[in-house]
Amino acid sequence: MEISRATLANGLRIVHHRSIGSQMVYVNLLYAVGAKNENFEYTGIAHLLEHLMFEGTAAVPSFDEPLERAGGENNAYTNNDITNYYISLPKQNAELAFWMESDRMRNISLNAKKIDVQRKVVMEEFKQGDLNRPYGDVSHLLRAMAFKKHPYRWCTIGRKLSHIATVPAADIRRFYNRYYAPDNAILAVVGDIPFEQVMEWSEKWFGPLPAKNFVHPQLPQEPRQVRMRRKTALRNVPENALYMVFHMGGRSNADYFPCDVISDILSNGYSGRLLQRLVKQQRLFTKIDAFISGSEHPGLFSIYSRVAPGVTFDAAEAAIWEQLDELKENIVPAEELEKVKNRFESELYFRNLGGESLSNNLALAELRGDARLHLQEVENYRAVTAEQVMGTARELFRRGNASVLRYAKKEG
Repeated sequence: MEISRATLANGLRIVHHRSIGSQMVYVNLLYAVGAKNENFEYTGIAHLLEHLMFEGTAAVPSFDEPLERAGGENNAYTNNDITNYYISLPKQNAELAFWMESDRMRNISLNAKKIDVQRKVVMEEFKQGDLNRPYGDVSHLLRAMAFKKHPYRWCTIGRKLSHIATVPAADIRRFYNRYYAPDNAILAVVGDIPFEQVMEWSEKWFGPLPAKNFVHPQLPQEPRQVRMRRKTALRNVPENALYMVFHMGGRSNADYFPCDVISDILSNGYSGRLLQRLVKQQRLFTKIDAFISGSEHPGLFSIYSRVAPGVTFDAAEAAIWEQLDELKENIVPAEELEKVKNRFESELYFRNLGGESLSNNLALAELRGDARLHLQEVENYRAVTAEQVMGTARELFRRGNASVLRYAKKEG
């Protein structure tokens, strides 16, 4: 796969892959800002601003309408690390995306009425997704348990509903002015248009935007956890649930791919150890999953489970520890390791067939230094040895590295 890269004078990074024969062009604009760039007093700004970015500018009062008329679609997402906007358009209309994204990079309308409308939308999202939904506050509880210093300790939606309701408009404007800049953004384009055309449009629409000489602030580092943390929450839920999280390295750390392999050994697909042994054979759980956060900074390895009726929390937790300790003490069989590697490779290649997914992945890899790093994902995953799995598991699954949440069903 050929990937072209360039940087404009104002710092905007351009990434491109030409997909011959594709009738659609996928334009992905990633800003290196997320919930981790907020402060403890006002959280949820990054996500609220994502909503406001669709409220239009003087030149484009409605962001969706011109794209729909041109046969396109658009959307966005925010997480703790980034805010990502993506557009798909027929290739004959692709320049429209460059114009519209460059326009809202500097001209977004942040008047009081629009802010109030989106406050209500996000607050309702917070209520429906986190406050009023069964198990909706789990991520909030786990983050607060696991992180004591790093801003990963709050969710993207925000730490409190009141933060969204009361954050001053001036703070939202400052956040936008600081982080929405060409030298804090990556433009990734996938489609059947030549790189020269991408550069021409990029210079035309983004080139005039001034750089802000952006420097990322230093974030507090999370101290090494040395003691297990426990919490019990009593909620109106249909089943008891057990959650365990462990600190692991970030996207560029040496243990990232071994942790990813471990999560797949435990839980990727029907043959995952946790499903086969603890759900199918021992019937201790009704469902169980293991996954990694994939965050840029050191994040979390998580195990989420629903405990079967009649099974105690002590028995459920002991069963999980037994599976984790086995990874620390015994070499993973070669056949099992090869199976998860094959599955990872096939899933990654399948995802890359879609231009939307590929443009997003290229932008994320460029954020880590070079879009071509995405081409090494399979190689990095396949390079993980059984000995590395064991060594990583021994550090990862230390008792002192665990935060355990028992999420109990209210009786009656």
